[in-house]
Amino acid sequence: MCRTESAAREALRRIEWVMNRLGLRLHPAKTRLVDLRRGKESLVFLGCTIRKKRSIQRNPRQYYMQRWPSPKATKKLRERVREITSKRQSGKEVKQIIAELTPVLRGWGNYFRTGNADREFNKMDGFVVRSLRRWQRRRGGQRTTRRPLFTGDQLYGMALHRLLGTVQYPAQATPRRSSLSRVPENGTHGLKGDATETGQPC
Repeated sequence: MCRTESAAREALRRIEWVMNRLGLRLHPAKTRLVDLRRGKESLVFLGCTIRKKRSIQRNPRQYYMQRWPSPKATKKLRERVREITSKRQSGKEVKQIIAELTPVLRGWGNYFRTGNADREFNKMDGFVVRSLRRWQRRRGGQRTTRRPLFTGDQLYGMALHRLLGTVQYPAQATPRRSSLSRVPENGTHGLKGDATETGQPC
């Protein structure tokens, strides 16, 4: 947000001054200065890891702001998937398990789909398929079965939600509403609806 470290420190000082006048204070553990230049550091905001990275497709010498699901957000979803596919669910049919998983995956994916989440989405898809295959093995118990484990294509054919391929940039994910705002949306990597996306002051 600032061109130099000194400008960032001055901005922080002014924010603290305004907050103090309002009887508020910045959280000491959650407030820090981060150097985002050339991908040196990153930050986590609203469940997203935000970092500058080089883009081979656009310009390998330039760094662009990117964001993807944070480790904490990814861990939380994995725990939910494990819960739905646990051995306690062995009495259910696979379509019932998929019916529970799909809204969870769709909701998580809709929240993160306007960033650079392809890699994380691909890893999560693999994790979900493996979890369902483990559920299938546990469901068999000690009995030998000739039925092969489900493939990914079979599970997606039963309406399991696939995250990969759903990423859309803000201009694609959100329809323009000119009646509400005269500021056009653009295709940047900024957070949807945030002032930094349109370049307007906060």
